[in-house]
Amino acid sequence: MTGEGSLGASLIPVFTKYLRDSPGKAAWAFARKIFWDMAVVLAVVAALGVIFSRQVIGIYTFVFKIFGGREGSWDLAVYLNHIIFPAIFFIGLAAVATALLHSFRVFGLPAATPIFFNLTMIACSFAIVYRPIMRWAPPQYRTPAVALAVGILIGGAVQLAMQVPALLRRGMSFVPEMSFSDPGVQKVARLIGPAFFGTGVYQINLFVDTIFAISPKMPIGSLTSLYFADRVMQLVLGSYAIAVSTAIFPTMSHQIAAGQWEEMKRTFGFSLRIVSFITIPAAAGLILLRKPIVQVLFQHGQFSGASTLLTAHALFFYSLGLPAYAATKQITTMYYSTQDTMTPARVGAYALGLNIVFNAIFLLLFFRVLSNGSPALASSLAAYFNFGALLYLFRKKYGRLGVRAIAGSLGRIAICASAMGGVCYAGFRVAHLAADRPLLSQIGMVTAVVIASVASYFAAARLLRCEELSEFFLLLRRGEAQPEIVAEGGVKSN
Repeated sequence: MTGEGSLGASLIPVFTKYLRDSPGKAAWAFARKIFWDMAVVLAVVAALGVIFSRQVIGIYTFVFKIFGGREGSWDLAVYLNHIIFPAIFFIGLAAVATALLHSFRVFGLPAATPIFFNLTMIACSFAIVYRPIMRWAPPQYRTPAVALAVGILIGGAVQLAMQVPALLRRGMSFVPEMSFSDPGVQKVARLIGPAFFGTGVYQINLFVDTIFAISPKMPIGSLTSLYFADRVMQLVLGSYAIAVSTAIFPTMSHQIAAGQWEEMKRTFGFSLRIVSFITIPAAAGLILLRKPIVQVLFQHGQFSGASTLLTAHALFFYSLGLPAYAATKQITTMYYSTQDTMTPARVGAYALGLNIVFNAIFLLLFFRVLSNGSPALASSLAAYFNFGALLYLFRKKYGRLGVRAIAGSLGRIAICASAMGGVCYAGFRVAHLAADRPLLSQIGMVTAVVIASVASYFAAARLLRCEELSEFFLLLRRGEAQPEIVAEGGVKSN
């Protein structure tokens, strides 16, 4: 919640206005104050997270106890939390740096920092690294998990350190300067509270799913299956939908600062169409190929065939909501560009309540049918409500958004996705992706089915003259360019 959106949602529109109205010293003075004010706040939060670590872990387990689960030993989780929680300091400041760079439309470097975070984690998974780290822990906690926790902490610091030189080159000074009374800082503070909740709704819903997943009624492995299913879905959501919303956010903020409301609406329409062009067929593909995808990615070592079935079941219900998750990301970006963080927070609160209600109903009444997929289905339904409500409220307040044209595009995309689904299903039936086949053979078959399905989708899009097809390839050819909608409705490089 701290590192993935709320800081950027509140900081980018304000800093963009500074760059437009008061470039130079005034803008960078504001940036320094934000950086060091956040450093103080994050340091306090990190310290509290360590001090009250046992209570933090207790929040994750209270529903388990309410439903009659046996008391477990959570001491290792508390110890790991002591190591991991301080990472919030580095990840939060890295998010500040990312927001500042995004305001200059610098996307490559901030996007690369998670790669090095993951490389740090991977390095800590090797015995040559985790064995020495394990020896530092008390005897009862000497497990490779300790090294992975240290990897998260180091990875957060690396994310911040990588962005510092880029800010220095653009004029940022890191001389400490704090002011909680600065008008710009106070404006960000007013925006960040609702933004913190609004952008964190997905994470909060995932947390709610976690609580219901540890109910004693759930099959063993439900919590892990939901985690892995979410990771697979995030591969599409994070690598494409969030990337597009990140790229258009500064453009929308500049358009609002210049009073270009109609251009901003066209930018939103473009982002929604181009994201749906990928996420709708991706959802269909994940639903149809959920079992072989999970099998190839995870069914190794102690991850058994039963684990694959559990994870594939959860992935089915998460995939149903993939287009809604992606669309919600685009429309919340539009709200934040207008410096309205309260509306997404209010709608998110209703969506969160709906998720809890659905989780309870599914667990109590439909568990035999839904099993471990019930939390995933509850989140997907809440996501559709979230997007629908935000779209209705924005149109009511600011006027038409070209919904009819967008709906026509989505209809053509759905037809193309259906054609792709037929190819995908046929390929799955022909391939016979048995778990006892060699891994390379499984990978080859899944890859072949995916390539054939994607080719059929693009062919159908070409036949139906979907304009998103040419726009998509234009974005691929100009990956470093910032997409911007122009008056004629096309795309140009900015």
